[in-house]
Amino acid sequence: GPNVIGLEKRFAFPPREFRHWLALHEVTHRAQFTGVPWMREHFLSLVGQTVDAVDPDPKRFLDALGRIAGDVRGGKNPLDDGGIMAVLASPEQRAVLDQVAGLMSLLEGHGDVTMDRAGADQIPSAERFGAVLRQRRENANPLAKVLQKLIGLEAKMKQYEQGERFIEAVEREGGTELLDHAWIDPANLPTIAEIRDPEAWIARVAPTVAA
Repeated sequence: GPNVIGLEKRFAFPPREFRHWLALHEVTHRAQFTGVPWMREHFLSLVGQTVDAVDPDPKRFLDALGRIAGDVRGGKNPLDDGGIMAVLASPEQRAVLDQVAGLMSLLEGHGDVTMDRAGADQIPSAERFGAVLRQRRENANPLAKVLQKLIGLEAKMKQYEQGERFIEAVEREGGTELLDHAWIDPANLPTIAEIRDPEAWIARVAPTVAA
């Protein structure tokens, strides 16, 4: 599409290599949803739970404003973890959104790591593609960053970085064998808190691995 062509021109990416690199990412995601038998159904279930939890009650909105004020007083930016949608979510919705964030961080991180490793053998410019796009995300202009926070795009971008760090930490501890346990059952999926603290996930899952 136009965005791909624009990136190729702006950063002088070799078109054939860059599109091959992007295709690897999409193939990885397809494999995640088709190769893990329960993944698609579980993901759709989380989406359904989020929709079902929507409550137009004005009191919910006032409660959300109270939570925002509490976050600000505590020195936390309430937009950091998902933008306006997360800020206005009820506690029930927020619990589901946290599950979605954990799952998507795992999928995005796994996709990026897999793509980088596969690309290293097949695509000479793979390392440069990844480095340039990561820097581009980090160096967005201030106005763009504000917009990204509002719509939750910044949180989406963090999913790539946090997911990659999670994958790397788990593999350092127990290799791909330990990581593979994330795909065995939905109960083994990391929460967003565990994505940020891989040791907590390892401590929870490792006993079942040993058993």
